[in-house]
Amino acid sequence: MSTRYDAIIIGGGHNGLVTAAYLGKAGKKVLVLERRGVLGGCAVTEEIWPGYKVSTAAYVNSLFRPEIIRDLELKKHGFQMLPRSPSSFTPFPDGRYLMMGPDKEMTRRAVAKFSTKDAENLPKYEDMLMRVADFLEPQLTQIPPDPFSGIGNLFQLGKIGLNFRKLGRQTATEAVEVLTGAATPILDRWFESDELKATLATDAVIGAFAPPSHPGTAYVLFHHVMGECDGARGVWGYVKGGIGMIAASTARAAESFGVEIRPNSEVAKINTKNGSVTGVTLKDGTEFTAPVVASSVDCNLTFLKFMDEKDLPGEFVAAVKKIDYSSATVKINVALSEPPQFNCLPGTAIGPQHHGTMHICPSMEYIERAYDDAKYGKPATNPMLECTMATAVDPSLAPVGKHILSMFIQYAPYHLKDSTWDVERDRFADRCFDILNEYAPNFKASVIDRQILAPPDLERIYGITGGNIMQGAMSLSSMFSFRPVAGFANYQTPIRGLYMCGAAAHPGGGVMGAAGWNASRVILKDRVR
Repeated sequence: MSTRYDAIIIGGGHNGLVTAAYLGKAGKKVLVLERRGVLGGCAVTEEIWPGYKVSTAAYVNSLFRPEIIRDLELKKHGFQMLPRSPSSFTPFPDGRYLMMGPDKEMTRRAVAKFSTKDAENLPKYEDMLMRVADFLEPQLTQIPPDPFSGIGNLFQLGKIGLNFRKLGRQTATEAVEVLTGAATPILDRWFESDELKATLATDAVIGAFAPPSHPGTAYVLFHHVMGECDGARGVWGYVKGGIGMIAASTARAAESFGVEIRPNSEVAKINTKNGSVTGVTLKDGTEFTAPVVASSVDCNLTFLKFMDEKDLPGEFVAAVKKIDYSSATVKINVALSEPPQFNCLPGTAIGPQHHGTMHICPSMEYIERAYDDAKYGKPATNPMLECTMATAVDPSLAPVGKHILSMFIQYAPYHLKDSTWDVERDRFADRCFDILNEYAPNFKASVIDRQILAPPDLERIYGITGGNIMQGAMSLSSMFSFRPVAGFANYQTPIRGLYMCGAAAHPGGGVMGAAGWNASRVILKDRVR
């Protein structure tokens, strides 16, 4: 078995596999090392109960770059998107409900039940977000410039500035607010219905340890109009066969280019000599050598666990130690004997309410109070629930007649003040089940089995520090030219030949593949140079 490669990729998540595939396509001899026995990182599908193919962490997709799907011919390797319509369903305690999706007329009628003014404003609001997205989306696949070095970097910044100026004063102002502001004042300005605002606010806080009233939460709002599902802009969908098919199809593409992929291969050390990377050592002592190593795991693992701090500049180490990995997300996966039967939409069959995301967050105050509990170190008494049932669109994921419910829950902190997750794990899950049961009284009786993933579980299983699904906070001070730290946003590191290629780098979290694609271009350019 060969132990010498042109490049070694640490981590078999979707970003790492994308990097490997592009390097393999360019003729490089590439090795991917994955700690777990299954590929995908957080975008993984696992059969945790016989016959149930569960997307245990990430669960829906829209942002995965169409350029990658095209370049790597992923559809030929099994990748297929299944659109969701409707895409959003929010039941309320008074028996009403709000359903929205790509059908604009259906959405208008649904919102008009709560406010005719909001029904008129919603398309204008989405047009505003689309204008902002049109400016920001191209930046996702750009190599961020370093504003503190080189004329080339300043030239690139100037081009971004010129494009920003072309937006005009109104759109430019809106873009700045979306990038830096809080979601609440933006939603308050556009809408009067608390029901609509609460439903939209879930887009602003997904995976963040922050309520919609905090600055920085508006940034994520525009993601729901970005991306595509089979060419339909802004439509989110399920991946047929589970979200792990992104990794599976990318792995097949990579292997078709000669990439070697080794699961159950845990990296213990990144080896360096005279300021250059030389390879890696596995936990079992096996060594592999390469002039290029690209890490798709977070900075805490890459620089503080796999390396000796003395081999890195002190200023860089200090910056890495400041990265915020706060998390307040719990994921519960549930096997069901039947779909939830909501009070507001009686019936035992699968209906449109099951196709998209089922929100349990009846008001803006509800979300804020859930955050308040977590802020003081305890799981939310009334958590915000985002539930999806992919089997409503892709029945192949479960045995005939059975279903999988994915519950993405906020807020519940990694560190608990007066308890531990060993004590709270089942108690918190029971509370979440009780809440959903208030809206769908058959739910608890339909539960066959469940998997509870609190922040420490997410950290342990998926190797994400603090259970942070974004590999670090997505605040403005940690984005673009400052991600992961200032001076090293171009996927390079202080060690020659060592690169970052995962969500720790620009453009951050989400199943995009952009970080992996961007990193591969930098690596290939550096190799030519």
